[in-house]
Amino acid sequence: EHANKHGDPKILERCTLPLTGAGVVDLVVTDLCVMACDKAKGGLTLLELAPGVTLDEVKAKTGAPFVVATALNGEAA
Repeated sequence: EHANKHGDPKILERCTLPLTGAGVVDLVVTDLCVMACDKAKGGLTLLELAPGVTLDEVKAKTGAPFVVATALNGEAA
């Protein structure tokens, strides 16, 4: 799930829980989208939206900055 049951983002700029492994995630797949993690630059890139999900919805439910891939769902972003 991209957000908790209260609608709060689970994808945050900084982790609020104890870390069990730092820098080990390459890809985040949720019910709303797929995001790549750039370990070198420390950012997220939105790669794909789930069917029926809008970019505005992902922006509203994500607690970390991200960039949109040049080609999103086969279309120019």
